[in-house]
Amino acid sequence: MYERMEQVVAMEEKDVTEPSAPAEFGEALSVVALEHMTGPCRGTVTWLWQPEVYLRLGPYGHMHITEGPMNEAREGWVARICRDGNGFNISAVDDQPLWINRKQVDSKVLEHHDTIEFGNNGPMSRCYLYDNQHPMRETVTDIIGDTLAYFRNSRQPFFNRLMRSAGQLARRLAGETTLLFRFSVIVALAFLGWFTYQQGRIDTLLTQQVESGAAELEAFSSRLTRAREEALTPEDLTALSSELRDELATTAERVTDIERRSEASANVIADAMPSVLFLQGSWGFREKDGERMLRIVVDENGNPLPTASGVPRLSLDGTGPVAERQFTGTGFMVGDNGALVTNRHVGLPWEYDANVKMMLTGNLEPIMTRFIAYVPGVPDSIPVEFVAGSDDADVAILRQTETVLQIKGLRLAGAPPDPGEEIIVMGYPTGLRSMLAQAGERFLEDLRKTGETGFWSVAERLALSGRILPLASRGIVGGTSGETIAYDAETTHGGSGGPVLDINGEVVAVNAAILPEYGGSNLGVPVAKVRELLERAKMN
Repeated sequence: MYERMEQVVAMEEKDVTEPSAPAEFGEALSVVALEHMTGPCRGTVTWLWQPEVYLRLGPYGHMHITEGPMNEAREGWVARICRDGNGFNISAVDDQPLWINRKQVDSKVLEHHDTIEFGNNGPMSRCYLYDNQHPMRETVTDIIGDTLAYFRNSRQPFFNRLMRSAGQLARRLAGETTLLFRFSVIVALAFLGWFTYQQGRIDTLLTQQVESGAAELEAFSSRLTRAREEALTPEDLTALSSELRDELATTAERVTDIERRSEASANVIADAMPSVLFLQGSWGFREKDGERMLRIVVDENGNPLPTASGVPRLSLDGTGPVAERQFTGTGFMVGDNGALVTNRHVGLPWEYDANVKMMLTGNLEPIMTRFIAYVPGVPDSIPVEFVAGSDDADVAILRQTETVLQIKGLRLAGAPPDPGEEIIVMGYPTGLRSMLAQAGERFLEDLRKTGETGFWSVAERLALSGRILPLASRGIVGGTSGETIAYDAETTHGGSGGPVLDINGEVVAVNAAILPEYGGSNLGVPVAKVRELLERAKMN
């Protein structure tokens, strides 16, 4: 609503005896408001309800208004506004220029939002016509102010005042504000509803991700528990010795048979053995933006706190041991640049663990906590690190973090083998268990006495006693392609990453997968993929 401002325009003396009175209360007579946009009176509003008024411009552009018949002795009158029914008509006086909406007129019925220019260089005013069709619109501030005034000054009970104030505010905002304001409120409410809905969906997704991450964390903890349960104990050593005694005899017979059947094969095995390394590692999760590791949560006595499922609870705030997954594998040296070849799933073991993929999308990242290699006949381990991995084959390149040993590398074959050709697969199948089976009763008895049955300590004892030696198995190539080589040489898990050699002692493939459903057939990555990766890593 336009505020009733103090009239800047001067009211001229009138010849009428008495001004026209406003309409009686309840009558629906129209009212004109002229908002002065230019000239000395700009920013003010003149309200007109009289039957007839005359408008005159002063020497400095001020607007003067006189009610009633024009005094003929006066000059400078520019327009006459008179009531016409429930409307108003404006007309020019003495052929003075009168412009309405950029059109010169002599007379016109005023309409809501007409723009009037008095004279060729006179001031401009905007016409607002208020009647039943154009009710006055108050500002939101006025409506809220009226509501607060009622609430403060009413003598009704508090609850009645509150309810009436709320009803009055809602009714007036809905009925007395502009259409633009109401439309804006509807749009804002719709946007708020949409935003609330989307926020709810996001919260639901985040909850699902948190629950899924918690489930993956619990699954990771469960696998750690199983790994600890499967760790060697003194009692296991006795059972292991008994269970694997026959397998050891069979393995020895197989190696003896190979040596007996072919002196060339025996030479291949003997020459390649120092280049086939036993890999041992562990990995866990670290905070992406910090140094905290995922640890087992323990109580004040150092005992792990279990989850509802009974597995140890894991947290970045834990104070117990780091939650680690342990693994073993096989690798072999090639060339003279210290390149150590293995499988990608050995170099980056977390990539092939589907159960922890959800954990990788959160605030955790996998990290190798320890990665070492043992060279046959060498008592000390050497630290190794990941260099590069193939994107389309299960092969990776490792290297010593420091050049500790100069190890002879195997040669890479220039062409893939043909079906029917003989090959030899070397590696460490079943990891520590196969080497313990070969170590003999006395060695196992010593471990039982000392209690050194941990993952790392067993490997150290095997290396110190010179018992880390790869196994060899002979087979026939069943088929070749650009992606894989199939053969029937016997091996199992733990032998992944070992070399597949031809009768000349050259590497034709990297042992990668076991297919028990095909009678124990295995798959290897062709040496061409190894050569491509070496060139990419600039270690050829």
